[in-house]
Amino acid sequence: MPLSRNGLNIVDIDVQDVRFPTSLGAHGSDALHTDPNYSCAYVITSTENGQQGYGLTFTCGRGTEIIVLTIRSMKKFILGRNAADIFANFSEFWRTITNDSQMRWLGPEKGVVHLAVAAILNSLWDLWARLEKKPLWKLLADLTPEELVSTIDFRYITDVITKEEAIEILKSKQNGKNERERILKQKGYPAYTTQVGWLGYSDEFVKEQCKKYLDLGFTHFKVKVGRDVKDDYKRCSLVRKYIGDDKFLMVDANQAWSVEEAIEWMKKLAPLKPMWIEEPTSPDDILGHAAISKALQPYNIGVATGEMCANRVIFKQLLQSNGMQYCQIDSARVGGINEILAIYLMAYKFNVKVCPHAGGVGLCEMVQHLQAWDFVSLSGSMEGRLIEYVDQQHEHFYDPCIVEKARYITPKQPGYSTRFLPETLKKFAYPHGNEWKRMIDEGMFPKPDEAELVNG
Repeated sequence: MPLSRNGLNIVDIDVQDVRFPTSLGAHGSDALHTDPNYSCAYVITSTENGQQGYGLTFTCGRGTEIIVLTIRSMKKFILGRNAADIFANFSEFWRTITNDSQMRWLGPEKGVVHLAVAAILNSLWDLWARLEKKPLWKLLADLTPEELVSTIDFRYITDVITKEEAIEILKSKQNGKNERERILKQKGYPAYTTQVGWLGYSDEFVKEQCKKYLDLGFTHFKVKVGRDVKDDYKRCSLVRKYIGDDKFLMVDANQAWSVEEAIEWMKKLAPLKPMWIEEPTSPDDILGHAAISKALQPYNIGVATGEMCANRVIFKQLLQSNGMQYCQIDSARVGGINEILAIYLMAYKFNVKVCPHAGGVGLCEMVQHLQAWDFVSLSGSMEGRLIEYVDQQHEHFYDPCIVEKARYITPKQPGYSTRFLPETLKKFAYPHGNEWKRMIDEGMFPKPDEAELVNG
């Protein structure tokens, strides 16, 4: 039944810069992002009857203020709109907010503007799920194929998949949905860990982390590479030694290499039997990824990428060119769930498994919903599919993700699991949160410059 429009006019969109000092422990460090402070632009969308939706887009610290200002500049497209009308014509609204005749020049559909769009749209989807009193994955699964497809803008991708084809694919998956939902709730969804492999970790700490996550039941372990091939081989060898030959090793270069470097570097790591190399080169280099994929095929090493891919068009080309064997959507990189659904459908058509990027602030919370929907409504399979898991920042959410025995427990609370606890905002809103004021006063971090003072 359609939502009633009563009381659902959008009257406020609040956005805050929220940062966590993860650089102090080298958490999240990789070949290019050496000192990240996991952060987000956090959006609260409010209706006239007091309903709220919560959304965010993930960042690594500096620059979050730019996204905050971009979100504020986009309020004009949303304030005064009725949420029920947006949901009923979601693809039209998506095009409105992503294709303003002047602001699209700053993208189009990429970069800071698209990150801002993702935060807004994530809050709207969270609002919709809360209004329906369903977790986001269940809202998606309960939509008819026609309703779900109506949320997607198919511009630029009809050479690969059309609206009509997408509806037929989803209709063909209707049988067995209830059983798959039962399995999902009973078994959860398989996870892999990146917590053993940050570049800033000592060998002894890597050993401790391997033991910890083996004891927790993990079978898939990811290691950051790309700074020094000898050091990479040493650290990957240590992880392989600690986890054993019967477990799976993945490596992630975070865009550090040229195409030729990626191929040669991975040939040297091939004896350690990595399952995939993630982000081997520039995320925009479609043909480069295709060349790497072809060169590494004899070594049984797949290419995984997508966390920094800006939009559905780049994903389309990576899929068309066989440039990826594992599709790594990110819940905040592209334009919200609407565009993510398009990517899932294209990946399904090309028979490429989706294994989402997660780990940053709120990403684990969000992508668990997306993979749950995919299993119930589209792929119908968990085989070879995994969700990344990094054990950080979950304690800041009302409804944090829960991972037991290396499996995500299916969310039960309404929404997209994206609502921060109030004490988190008091402590970590940048730069005036209590923790940030303390750390800046103690000289642990520099004072913010004028541009960073977007939180007042």
